[in-house]
Amino acid sequence: MNAHLRRAAVVLAAASMAAGLAACGSAKEAGGGTAKKDKKGPLTIGLLLPENQTARYERFDRPLIEKKLKELAGADTVILYDNAKQDASVQQQQVDTMITKKVDALILDAVDAKSIASSVKKANDKGIPVVAYDRLAEGPVKAYTSVDNERVGRIQGESLLKELGDNASKGQIVMMNGAITDPNAKMYKAGAHSVLDGKVKVGREYDTKEWKPENANENMKGAISSLGKDNIIGVYSANDGMAGGIITALRSAGFDKLPPVTGQDAELSAVQRILADEQFMSVYKPYKPEADAAAELAVALARGKAVGDIAKATVSSGTTKKVPAVIVTPFALTKADIAKYVGQEGFFTKDEICTAKYRAQCDAAGLK
Repeated sequence: MNAHLRRAAVVLAAASMAAGLAACGSAKEAGGGTAKKDKKGPLTIGLLLPENQTARYERFDRPLIEKKLKELAGADTVILYDNAKQDASVQQQQVDTMITKKVDALILDAVDAKSIASSVKKANDKGIPVVAYDRLAEGPVKAYTSVDNERVGRIQGESLLKELGDNASKGQIVMMNGAITDPNAKMYKAGAHSVLDGKVKVGREYDTKEWKPENANENMKGAISSLGKDNIIGVYSANDGMAGGIITALRSAGFDKLPPVTGQDAELSAVQRILADEQFMSVYKPYKPEADAAAELAVALARGKAVGDIAKATVSSGTTKKVPAVIVTPFALTKADIAKYVGQEGFFTKDEICTAKYRAQCDAAGLK
Protein backbone atom coordinates (compact mmCIF):
# COMPACT_ATOMS: atom_id res chain seq x y z
CA MET A 1 0.00 0.00 0.00
CA ASN A 2 1.51 3.34 -1.01
CA ALA A 3 1.76 6.34 1.34
CA HIS A 4 -1.31 8.05 -0.13
CA LEU A 5 -3.53 5.01 0.42
CA ARG A 6 -2.19 4.50 3.98
CA ARG A 7 -3.07 8.11 4.87
CA ALA A 8 -6.58 7.67 3.47
CA ALA A 9 -7.10 4.50 5.52
CA VAL A 10 -6.04 6.28 8.72
CA VAL A 11 -8.47 9.15 8.03
CA LEU A 12 -11.36 6.74 7.42
CA ALA A 13 -10.59 4.78 10.59
CA ALA A 14 -10.46 7.97 12.66
CA ALA A 15 -13.75 9.18 11.22
CA SER A 16 -15.38 5.83 11.99
CA MET A 17 -14.11 5.91 15.58
CA ALA A 18 -15.34 9.50 16.07
CA ALA A 19 -18.81 8.56 14.81
CA GLY A 20 -18.91 5.62 17.20
CA LEU A 21 -17.92 7.79 20.14
CA ALA A 22 -20.53 10.39 19.21
CA ALA A 23 -23.18 7.69 19.09
CA CYS A 24 -22.15 6.47 22.55
CA GLY A 25 -22.32 10.03 23.83
CA SER A 26 -25.83 10.44 22.43
CA ALA A 27 -26.98 7.28 24.16
CA LYS A 28 -25.59 8.43 27.48
CA GLU A 29 -27.10 11.88 27.18
CA ALA A 30 -30.47 10.30 26.44
CA GLY A 31 -30.42 8.63 29.84
CA GLY A 32 -27.91 5.80 29.83
CA GLY A 33 -28.02 2.44 28.14
CA THR A 34 -29.43 2.86 24.66
CA ALA A 35 -30.98 6.05 23.38
CA LYS A 36 -34.74 6.06 22.84
CA LYS A 37 -35.68 6.27 19.20
CA ASP A 38 -38.83 7.87 17.85
CA LYS A 39 -40.94 4.78 18.58
CA LYS A 40 -44.04 4.69 16.42
CA GLY A 41 -45.69 1.42 17.50
CA PRO A 42 -47.61 0.37 20.62
CA LEU A 43 -46.13 1.36 23.97
CA THR A 44 -45.77 -0.45 27.27
CA ILE A 45 -45.91 1.97 30.21
CA GLY A 46 -45.26 1.05 33.84
CA LEU A 47 -47.22 2.72 36.65
CA LEU A 48 -46.14 2.32 40.27
CA LEU A 49 -48.13 3.97 43.07
CA PRO A 50 -46.98 4.08 46.70
CA GLU A 51 -49.89 2.99 48.90
CA ASN A 52 -53.58 2.25 49.09
CA GLN A 53 -54.45 3.67 52.53
CA THR A 54 -55.03 7.08 50.96
CA ALA A 55 -58.14 6.56 48.84
CA ARG A 56 -57.08 8.96 46.08
CA TYR A 57 -54.57 6.61 44.43
CA GLU A 58 -56.97 3.84 43.44
CA ARG A 59 -60.05 6.08 43.18
CA PHE A 60 -58.59 8.85 41.02
CA ASP A 61 -54.88 8.75 40.14
CA ARG A 62 -54.71 5.27 38.62
CA PRO A 63 -57.85 5.41 36.42
CA LEU A 64 -57.14 8.97 35.28
CA ILE A 65 -53.55 8.16 34.29
CA GLU A 66 -54.57 4.94 32.53
CA LYS A 67 -57.36 6.70 30.63
CA LYS A 68 -55.05 9.48 29.42
CA LEU A 69 -52.32 7.02 28.40
CA LYS A 70 -54.82 5.18 26.20
CA GLU A 71 -56.05 8.47 24.70
CA LEU A 72 -52.53 9.59 23.85
CA ALA A 73 -50.85 6.37 22.80
CA GLY A 74 -53.79 4.31 21.57
CA ALA A 75 -56.09 1.59 22.83
CA ASP A 76 -53.35 -1.02 22.31
CA THR A 77 -51.14 0.63 24.93
CA VAL A 78 -50.08 -1.91 27.56
CA ILE A 79 -50.15 -0.53 31.11
CA LEU A 80 -48.37 -2.53 33.79
CA TYR A 81 -49.58 -1.45 37.23
CA ASP A 82 -48.55 -2.21 40.80
CA ASN A 83 -48.95 -0.67 44.25
CA ALA A 84 -46.22 -0.89 46.91
CA LYS A 85 -48.64 -0.63 49.85
CA GLN A 86 -46.24 1.70 51.68
CA ASP A 87 -43.28 -0.74 51.49
CA ALA A 88 -40.14 0.84 50.00
CA SER A 89 -38.34 -2.49 49.47
CA VAL A 90 -41.37 -3.90 47.65
CA GLN A 91 -41.38 -0.89 45.36
CA GLN A 92 -37.71 -1.43 44.53
CA GLN A 93 -38.58 -4.99 43.47
CA GLN A 94 -41.46 -3.63 41.40
CA VAL A 95 -39.08 -1.33 39.52
CA ASP A 96 -36.84 -4.34 38.81
CA THR A 97 -39.87 -6.15 37.38
CA MET A 98 -40.69 -3.19 35.14
CA ILE A 99 -37.10 -3.20 33.87
CA THR A 100 -37.26 -6.95 33.19
CA LYS A 101 -40.49 -6.44 31.25
CA LYS A 102 -38.80 -3.69 29.23
CA VAL A 103 -41.38 -0.95 29.66
CA ASP A 104 -40.93 2.03 27.38
CA ALA A 105 -41.38 4.50 30.26
CA LEU A 106 -42.15 4.32 33.97
CA ILE A 107 -44.43 6.59 36.02
CA LEU A 108 -43.28 6.33 39.64
CA ASP A 109 -44.80 7.70 42.85
CA ALA A 110 -42.10 6.85 45.39
CA VAL A 111 -42.71 5.39 48.83
CA ASP A 112 -39.27 6.61 49.91
CA ALA A 113 -37.83 9.28 47.62
CA LYS A 114 -34.21 8.67 48.69
CA SER A 115 -34.05 4.89 48.79
CA ILE A 116 -35.63 4.55 45.33
CA ALA A 117 -32.77 6.50 43.71
CA SER A 118 -30.73 3.37 42.89
CA SER A 119 -33.77 1.80 41.23
CA VAL A 120 -34.34 4.93 39.15
CA LYS A 121 -30.71 4.73 38.05
CA LYS A 122 -31.14 1.07 37.06
CA ALA A 123 -34.09 1.98 34.87
CA ASN A 124 -32.23 4.93 33.41
CA ASP A 125 -29.20 2.77 32.62
CA LYS A 126 -31.48 0.47 30.62
CA GLY A 127 -32.85 3.39 28.63
CA ILE A 128 -36.18 3.53 30.50
CA PRO A 129 -37.16 7.14 31.29
CA VAL A 130 -38.75 7.65 34.72
CA VAL A 131 -41.47 10.24 35.36
CA ALA A 132 -41.68 11.11 39.06
CA TYR A 133 -45.35 11.45 39.97
CA ASP A 134 -46.60 13.50 42.93
CA ARG A 135 -43.38 12.93 44.91
CA LEU A 136 -39.98 13.90 43.53
CA ALA A 137 -37.98 10.67 43.57
CA GLU A 138 -34.23 11.05 43.69
CA GLY A 139 -31.99 9.65 40.97
CA PRO A 140 -31.95 10.57 37.26
CA VAL A 141 -35.68 11.13 36.74
CA LYS A 142 -36.52 12.66 33.37
CA ALA A 143 -39.62 14.62 34.37
CA TYR A 144 -41.86 15.36 37.35
CA THR A 145 -45.42 16.40 38.01
CA SER A 146 -47.06 17.36 41.29
CA VAL A 147 -49.01 20.11 42.97
CA ASP A 148 -47.36 23.21 44.41
CA ASN A 149 -46.56 21.51 47.69
CA GLU A 150 -45.40 24.51 49.69
CA ARG A 151 -48.60 26.23 48.64
CA VAL A 152 -50.54 23.30 50.11
CA GLY A 153 -48.93 23.96 53.49
CA ARG A 154 -49.56 27.69 53.20
CA ILE A 155 -53.22 27.10 52.37
CA GLN A 156 -53.58 24.84 55.40
CA GLY A 157 -51.84 27.32 57.69
CA GLU A 158 -53.76 30.33 56.39
CA SER A 159 -57.09 28.51 56.71
CA LEU A 160 -56.31 27.48 60.28
CA LEU A 161 -55.27 31.00 61.29
CA LYS A 162 -58.39 32.51 59.72
CA GLU A 163 -60.61 30.07 61.59
CA LEU A 164 -58.82 30.69 64.90
CA GLY A 165 -59.15 34.46 64.55
CA ASP A 166 -58.66 36.22 67.89
CA ASN A 167 -58.27 32.85 69.63
CA ALA A 168 -54.88 32.31 67.96
CA SER A 169 -53.15 33.88 70.97
CA LYS A 170 -55.23 32.04 73.57
CA GLY A 171 -53.78 28.55 73.38
CA GLN A 172 -51.56 26.19 71.44
CA ILE A 173 -51.82 24.11 68.29
CA VAL A 174 -50.53 20.65 67.53
CA MET A 175 -48.73 20.08 64.23
CA MET A 176 -49.08 16.61 62.70
CA ASN A 177 -46.71 16.53 59.73
CA GLY A 178 -46.32 13.68 57.26
CA ALA A 179 -43.65 11.02 56.91
CA ILE A 180 -40.01 12.09 56.74
CA THR A 181 -39.49 9.66 53.83
CA ASP A 182 -41.83 11.77 51.67
CA PRO A 183 -40.18 14.92 50.25
CA ASN A 184 -43.62 16.50 49.88
CA ALA A 185 -44.14 16.32 53.65
CA LYS A 186 -41.10 18.53 54.13
CA MET A 187 -42.58 21.10 51.73
CA TYR A 188 -46.03 21.01 53.36
CA LYS A 189 -44.35 21.61 56.71
CA ALA A 190 -42.24 24.48 55.38
CA GLY A 191 -45.27 26.13 53.80
CA ALA A 192 -47.32 25.81 56.98
CA HIS A 193 -44.55 27.16 59.20
CA SER A 194 -44.06 30.14 56.88
CA VAL A 195 -47.61 31.17 57.76
CA LEU A 196 -48.01 29.96 61.34
CA ASP A 197 -44.68 30.94 62.92
CA GLY A 198 -45.04 34.01 65.09
CA LYS A 199 -48.84 33.95 64.81
CA VAL A 200 -49.67 30.96 67.01
CA LYS A 201 -47.78 28.84 69.51
CA VAL A 202 -46.96 25.27 68.44
CA GLY A 203 -47.30 23.17 71.59
CA ARG A 204 -46.31 19.82 70.06
CA GLU A 205 -45.10 18.82 66.59
CA TYR A 206 -44.72 15.37 65.08
CA ASP A 207 -43.42 13.74 61.91
CA THR A 208 -45.87 10.90 61.47
CA LYS A 209 -44.41 7.55 60.48
CA GLU A 210 -45.77 6.29 57.14
CA TRP A 211 -48.60 8.85 57.22
CA LYS A 212 -50.66 6.25 59.10
CA PRO A 213 -53.86 7.44 60.84
CA GLU A 214 -53.19 5.13 63.78
CA ASN A 215 -49.78 6.76 64.31
CA ALA A 216 -51.36 10.21 64.15
CA ASN A 217 -53.95 9.00 66.67
CA GLU A 218 -51.25 7.92 69.13
CA ASN A 219 -49.31 11.16 68.63
CA MET A 220 -52.47 13.17 69.29
CA LYS A 221 -53.18 11.25 72.47
CA GLY A 222 -49.69 12.11 73.63
CA ALA A 223 -50.17 15.79 72.79
CA ILE A 224 -53.47 15.94 74.69
CA SER A 225 -51.88 14.28 77.71
CA SER A 226 -48.91 16.65 77.60
CA LEU A 227 -50.65 19.95 76.86
CA GLY A 228 -54.06 19.38 78.42
CA LYS A 229 -57.17 19.47 76.27
CA ASP A 230 -58.21 22.95 77.43
CA ASN A 231 -55.00 24.40 75.97
CA ILE A 232 -55.36 22.95 72.44
CA ILE A 233 -57.09 25.41 70.10
CA GLY A 234 -56.36 23.79 66.74
CA VAL A 235 -54.57 20.98 64.91
CA TYR A 236 -52.54 21.22 61.75
CA SER A 237 -52.91 17.83 60.06
CA ALA A 238 -50.96 17.39 56.83
CA ASN A 239 -53.54 15.05 55.27
CA ASP A 240 -57.06 13.70 55.63
CA GLY A 241 -56.18 10.19 56.73
CA MET A 242 -54.27 11.51 59.72
CA ALA A 243 -57.06 14.01 60.40
CA GLY A 244 -59.41 11.06 60.89
CA GLY A 245 -57.09 9.52 63.48
CA ILE A 246 -56.65 12.89 65.18
CA ILE A 247 -60.39 13.52 65.42
CA THR A 248 -60.91 10.07 66.95
CA ALA A 249 -58.35 10.95 69.63
CA LEU A 250 -59.99 14.32 70.27
CA ARG A 251 -63.41 12.72 70.67
CA SER A 252 -62.02 10.08 73.02
CA ALA A 253 -60.52 12.86 75.15
CA GLY A 254 -63.98 14.37 75.64
CA PHE A 255 -63.70 17.68 73.79
CA ASP A 256 -67.06 19.47 74.09
CA LYS A 257 -66.39 21.17 70.77
CA LEU A 258 -63.75 19.93 68.36
CA PRO A 259 -60.96 22.40 67.58
CA PRO A 260 -60.41 23.11 63.87
CA VAL A 261 -58.44 20.34 62.16
CA THR A 262 -56.91 20.74 58.70
CA GLY A 263 -56.33 18.08 56.06
CA GLN A 264 -55.37 17.41 52.46
CA ASP A 265 -56.52 15.26 49.51
CA ALA A 266 -60.28 15.92 49.78
CA GLU A 267 -60.97 12.25 50.55
CA LEU A 268 -64.61 11.18 50.63
CA SER A 269 -64.60 10.59 54.39
CA ALA A 270 -62.99 14.00 54.90
CA VAL A 271 -65.56 15.76 52.72
CA GLN A 272 -68.28 14.15 54.84
CA ARG A 273 -66.51 15.15 58.07
CA ILE A 274 -66.31 18.73 56.79
CA LEU A 275 -70.04 18.72 56.10
CA ALA A 276 -70.63 17.40 59.62
CA ASP A 277 -68.39 20.10 61.21
CA GLU A 278 -65.92 17.50 62.47
CA GLN A 279 -63.00 18.45 60.21
CA PHE A 280 -62.56 22.11 59.39
CA MET A 281 -60.96 21.96 55.94
CA SER A 282 -58.99 19.96 53.42
CA VAL A 283 -56.93 20.84 50.34
CA TYR A 284 -58.38 19.89 46.98
CA LYS A 285 -55.66 18.98 44.53
CA PRO A 286 -57.14 18.63 41.04
CA TYR A 287 -56.01 15.11 40.15
CA LYS A 288 -56.88 15.24 36.46
CA PRO A 289 -54.29 17.85 35.34
CA GLU A 290 -51.60 16.09 37.39
CA ALA A 291 -52.55 12.67 35.98
CA ASP A 292 -52.80 14.04 32.44
CA ALA A 293 -49.35 15.61 32.73
CA ALA A 294 -47.82 12.33 33.93
CA ALA A 295 -49.31 10.49 30.95
CA GLU A 296 -48.22 13.18 28.47
CA LEU A 297 -44.66 13.20 29.83
CA ALA A 298 -44.41 9.39 29.83
CA VAL A 299 -45.66 9.02 26.25
CA ALA A 300 -43.38 11.77 24.95
CA LEU A 301 -40.33 10.29 26.67
CA ALA A 302 -41.22 6.75 25.56
CA ARG A 303 -41.28 8.00 21.98
CA GLY A 304 -37.94 9.75 22.39
CA LYS A 305 -39.36 13.26 22.22
CA ALA A 306 -38.47 16.38 24.20
CA VAL A 307 -40.87 17.48 26.94
CA GLY A 308 -40.21 21.21 26.92
CA ASP A 309 -43.62 21.97 25.41
CA ILE A 310 -45.32 20.04 28.24
CA ALA A 311 -43.15 20.93 31.23
CA LYS A 312 -42.71 24.68 31.58
CA ALA A 313 -41.03 24.64 35.00
CA THR A 314 -37.98 22.91 36.47
CA VAL A 315 -37.25 21.52 39.94
CA SER A 316 -34.21 19.99 41.61
CA SER A 317 -33.91 17.01 43.92
CA GLY A 318 -30.99 16.06 46.14
CA THR A 319 -29.38 14.27 43.19
CA THR A 320 -30.72 15.80 39.99
CA LYS A 321 -30.85 19.44 38.89
CA LYS A 322 -33.36 21.14 36.61
CA VAL A 323 -35.82 18.31 36.18
CA PRO A 324 -38.59 19.38 33.72
CA ALA A 325 -41.77 19.77 35.77
CA VAL A 326 -45.50 20.39 35.57
CA ILE A 327 -46.78 22.00 38.78
CA VAL A 328 -50.53 22.05 39.51
CA THR A 329 -52.26 24.65 41.72
CA PRO A 330 -54.17 23.34 44.80
CA PHE A 331 -57.22 24.94 46.45
CA ALA A 332 -58.68 25.20 49.94
CA LEU A 333 -61.76 23.06 50.53
CA THR A 334 -64.13 24.19 53.29
CA LYS A 335 -67.83 23.48 53.63
CA ALA A 336 -68.61 26.51 51.47
CA ASP A 337 -66.47 25.14 48.59
CA ILE A 338 -67.86 21.61 48.30
CA ALA A 339 -70.87 22.39 46.10
CA LYS A 340 -68.76 23.88 43.27
CA TYR A 341 -66.60 20.75 42.94
CA VAL A 342 -69.29 18.06 43.22
CA GLY A 343 -69.50 15.95 40.08
CA GLN A 344 -66.32 17.28 38.48
CA GLU A 345 -63.89 14.70 37.10
CA GLY A 346 -61.51 13.95 39.94
CA PHE A 347 -64.08 14.72 42.64
CA PHE A 348 -67.05 12.87 44.11
CA THR A 349 -70.66 12.79 43.00
CA LYS A 350 -73.54 13.97 45.15
CA ASP A 351 -74.70 10.36 45.60
CA GLU A 352 -71.30 9.32 46.90
CA ILE A 353 -71.13 12.17 49.41
CA CYS A 354 -74.75 12.47 50.46
CA THR A 355 -75.48 9.11 52.02
CA ALA A 356 -78.41 8.85 54.43
CA LYS A 357 -76.15 9.80 57.34
CA TYR A 358 -75.16 13.12 55.72
CA ARG A 359 -78.34 14.05 53.83
CA ALA A 360 -79.31 16.88 56.17
CA GLN A 361 -75.82 18.36 56.07
CA CYS A 362 -75.80 18.09 52.26
CA ASP A 363 -79.09 19.96 52.04
CA ALA A 364 -77.76 22.67 54.33
CA ALA A 365 -74.63 23.03 52.18
CA GLY A 366 -76.66 23.36 48.98
CA LEU A 367 -75.87 19.92 47.55
CA LYS A 368 -79.29 19.39 46.04
